[in-house]
Amino acid sequence: MDLQDNLGADGDSFYAALMAAHEGLTEGQSHALNARLILILANEIGDLDRLETLISAARDDGKI
Repeated sequence: MDLQDNLGADGDSFYAALMAAHEGLTEGQSHALNARLILILANEIGDLDRLETLISAARDDGKI
């Protein structure tokens, strides 16, 4: 698992774009957006073992 900051200065821009995508959505629509985004990103990663490791790390509150 790569724990390096791969976004660098673009991290803030990514966060701003993510928050902007949620503007004006209901809670349900926001959850649906997150689910779709997760599935799109998982498809980009395309490695089930890696995805399972990432899911486990996220569930464990990021403790690695």
